[in-house]
Amino acid sequence: MVTYALLNPKKMSKNEFKSMVSSHAESLKMYALHFTHDDEDANDLVQDTVLKAITYHEKFKEGTNLKGWLYTIMKNTFINNYRRFVKISGMVTKSDEISSSNLVYSSTKNKGENQFVMDDIREAMDKLSEEYYVPFTMYFEGYKYHEIADHLSIPIGTVKTRIHVARKSLKKSLKTYAYGIQTSEFVSMDY
Repeated sequence: MVTYALLNPKKMSKNEFKSMVSSHAESLKMYALHFTHDDEDANDLVQDTVLKAITYHEKFKEGTNLKGWLYTIMKNTFINNYRRFVKISGMVTKSDEISSSNLVYSSTKNKGENQFVMDDIREAMDKLSEEYYVPFTMYFEGYKYHEIADHLSIPIGTVKTRIHVARKSLKKSLKTYAYGIQTSEFVSMDY
């Protein structure tokens, strides 16, 4: 038996892969509508699917069914988003009134401060090597350990270890935020 890799030793470029993925956009949209029953939600699901496919393009094995691989990504993305929605909906309390303490907090919270925090998180994530970054981000996106192990073709124990190491590294990099953002208070002096 001759494999496709032996027939075509040249690896597919990322641009070629993007082109192949985008050629399936219409069928992905129809498949997304099957899940969402809403045009805008279907577009979002297609966009998430394409983004994940391009992000993890090196995991695609040339010569296999790209459309099937994309459908699997879409199905898993939809399921994980649904699980996340159910989890969040269960935790969020819905009321007609917003308490005054929440109004004070939201009106005084500095949005620029959040941007600095997000920049620090991105910088810490960028310092992770790919072997830790990929399992950690997949876990963060809602994938289960066994799904990550299957996707990366590594043992489940290795997945757990890599996620643990990534968490420790991020915790160390972001220790400034361990107890919330520390603000300095200025003492006013009367002259």
